[in-house]
Amino acid sequence: MSRAARLGLVGVAVAAAALVLGMIFGGTAFPRIIPGLPDAGPVVRWGLPVSKMLMDVAGLLTVGLLLMATALLPSDKGMLGAPALDYVKAASWAALAWAAAAFLAIVFGAAEFIGRTLPQVLDGVLLSSYATQTTQGVALTLVVLFAVAIALFSRGAITAGASAGLLVLALVTTLPPPLTGHTSSSPNHDLATSSVALHMLALALWVGGLVVLAGHAVRREPQLDVAAARFSRMALWCYAGVGLSGVFALVARLGALSDLWTDEYGLLAVAKIVAFVLLGYVGYWHRQRTLARLQAGEPGAFARLAGGETLLMLATVGLAVALSRTPPPDYRIPADRAYELLGFPLPPELTLGNIFTLWWLDLFFALVAGLLAGLYAAGVVRLRRRGDAWPWGRTISWFAGVALLVFVTQSGLARYAKVMFDIHMIEHMTLSMVVPIFLVLGGPVTLALRALKPAVRKGDRGPREWITTILHSRYTKVVTHPVVATVIFVASTYALYFTPLFESAMTEHLGHIWMTVHFLLSGCLFFWVIIGVDPGPNRLPHVGRLLMLFVTMPFHAFFGIALMMTGSVIASGWYDQLGRTWGDTLLQTQQDGGAIAWGFGEIPTLIVLLAIAFQWYRDDDRQARRSDRRADRGASDPELDSYNAYLARLNKADQGE
Repeated sequence: MSRAARLGLVGVAVAAAALVLGMIFGGTAFPRIIPGLPDAGPVVRWGLPVSKMLMDVAGLLTVGLLLMATALLPSDKGMLGAPALDYVKAASWAALAWAAAAFLAIVFGAAEFIGRTLPQVLDGVLLSSYATQTTQGVALTLVVLFAVAIALFSRGAITAGASAGLLVLALVTTLPPPLTGHTSSSPNHDLATSSVALHMLALALWVGGLVVLAGHAVRREPQLDVAAARFSRMALWCYAGVGLSGVFALVARLGALSDLWTDEYGLLAVAKIVAFVLLGYVGYWHRQRTLARLQAGEPGAFARLAGGETLLMLATVGLAVALSRTPPPDYRIPADRAYELLGFPLPPELTLGNIFTLWWLDLFFALVAGLLAGLYAAGVVRLRRRGDAWPWGRTISWFAGVALLVFVTQSGLARYAKVMFDIHMIEHMTLSMVVPIFLVLGGPVTLALRALKPAVRKGDRGPREWITTILHSRYTKVVTHPVVATVIFVASTYALYFTPLFESAMTEHLGHIWMTVHFLLSGCLFFWVIIGVDPGPNRLPHVGRLLMLFVTMPFHAFFGIALMMTGSVIASGWYDQLGRTWGDTLLQTQQDGGAIAWGFGEIPTLIVLLAIAFQWYRDDDRQARRSDRRADRGASDPELDSYNAYLARLNKADQGE
């Protein structure tokens, strides 16, 4: 047996030991059995957490293998090298193990849910009912389906782009199970959902990447120094993401700070925190000592430390599974349906003061805004330090868009948008028709291309090369076509509000996030085609941009009129449960929302017209100066020469007559 295989077996054993100790300490290993109540028995009681632990380990391994092939090992002009291809093939087998462990979790989960022993639940009807009609069962079923898809497509992946797509799918596959556990029952489910999703994504990249990197080091594979240096830069971001999301996840689940030392759930969380701090210290040691020794040609020290760090990480995974089996502390919340749905009390009657004072943290969009502002500022600073200029107008435009994004998603406007349709329409229109205008005028792609350094190795893909590849991809060319961008911008609005999608999106926090992100991205895509300053595959002439704008805006007016004329309440099932007693009726707020949609387009249209006029003027002025420079140098202008030749031919024809 190879050293890497032995390390893997020891790691699984360490994770299992941590799981057992955590369940014993948390009281779920030997629960009190109440006579008369159904009990699935000890096989199911232990089989479910063990299968979930195996599922988590296999999922982390799949992510790590694809991460190694996609980003940590160099590629050659988009083609994976021989070591990377081996890792992609290994990811196929890991994904199969992931799917098998998830299926076992479905079986054991069905037995626990129904309260029957394992032989009794193997009936196909009971198993299929659990897998398709319960949130936990559906989440595990999605893992099975997606993991099988990863296993199949990994067999034929030979490019870095295909491997990157599989990596994204693998990261998405890690999310359903944790988002349907304690997260869905947390009082502040918005904060819990966002924090757990961020926690899982950062943890999967960090732990999975380190496990595979440790195996790479133990087997003394080539290009270890390159992979370790790249992972070290990524691990710092992952560590920050895991720590930040972990804090918010605890805040969402704990009722008081004292729960950390008075409740079993809190004590297990403290054990995870201790392991997290130790991992941070080991990572710091990596950056300070072992990476330097690795660059000097001493891989042994790195392999030993990475192996120890891997065991500590897998022990943390075992603790996490035990923590998921331990009920969180009792959290006394008001017996209020609105509080249960919103995650916060129903706000008081709408006033302008409440809009500016009733702020509420939406972790997802707070992080998005922070990343947008931080990365843009870092790019501008890098250009300034290099002595390159960057227009202040673009910087001001970008940060104005980010500030608007923060206000719309974090202020009292976001609270009332979940309660009143007309306020929701203000949020929708601002996110899709105002914020994108300022963001695309900031030129973020141009800034990134100028600020990022090319890859060190020729033919390899760094961040700059990935951006260039995406810009020139067939997908970007299709989606940025004016017709496609217009259809996405307009048709999706009708499809959302005149189908059950809107009510579903309002009910689930993930659905609400997706709806809001779609507003923002569809607006950015549309206005990027019209007034974007970044390079793109489809560049319209200025007359075409005006035509595209004037053709599109009436559809928003028609949408508003349709809302005003609708006699039934959209998403009544959502709004009725909130029990709002102040303000206008549901139908009146809906009609007011239609009026807002009808009249809201005038301000964005004016801003876009001014931007097009200014860009048109700048373009004509630039061409005029270019022609003057050619004339001063005595160089010929092809367009002018062609026009003069055309006039000469006309003159000869007239003389011949």
